[in-house]
Amino acid sequence: MKFRLLIMMLGLLLTMPGFTSANVQTPNDSEKQAEKRTVPGSQDKEEDKESEECDCEKQKHSHKDWQAKMAEREQKLLAWVDQYTPDKKAEWTKVLAEKKELRTKWLSPENAQKREKWKQEKMAKIQELKKQLDEGKITKEEFVQKAHGGKAMGHWKTYHELKAAVEAKNDKQAAVLLNKLLEQSKQHNEKIKAMVAE
Repeated sequence: MKFRLLIMMLGLLLTMPGFTSANVQTPNDSEKQAEKRTVPGSQDKEEDKESEECDCEKQKHSHKDWQAKMAEREQKLLAWVDQYTPDKKAEWTKVLAEKKELRTKWLSPENAQKREKWKQEKMAKIQELKKQLDEGKITKEEFVQKAHGGKAMGHWKTYHELKAAVEAKNDKQAAVLLNKLLEQSKQHNEKIKAMVAE
């Protein structure tokens, strides 16, 4: 089990540039994008199993699949914006366009060194956390939270709550969650801007 967790974290670490650039997108797609870009057919994504019908342990995904899925999810998100917070449509459109532009910059060849440095720093952090976990200094939950920068993947949780609210036809809650996700998306864009500017 510890070995599987280590493999999962290493795979996640190696895919973080795609992971961070896709943060504004829906939760599962960010992970899938990261997986597919660097580790096709990765077997260690329990979140995918929990939130999607996709069984990533048995399927291999291509980058094309991810791009189509992301476009579909973005359209779904914009449809929810139209339905629940139409006054925020222009703001959402701007944030999503900025996210795409930032992703393109981050993944461009001129940022290859920055991405590699970032990966190496994350890998060192993961290794240190793994050592602490093996020594019993931290729990598995602490390991996962610290490996994700302590943010506990708030945008993922928000997206799942939003999806549940939409399915339950809870208009008021859906509007609140869309606004929350918009703010998280803006914060993520700022983080990526800072990474590109370093």
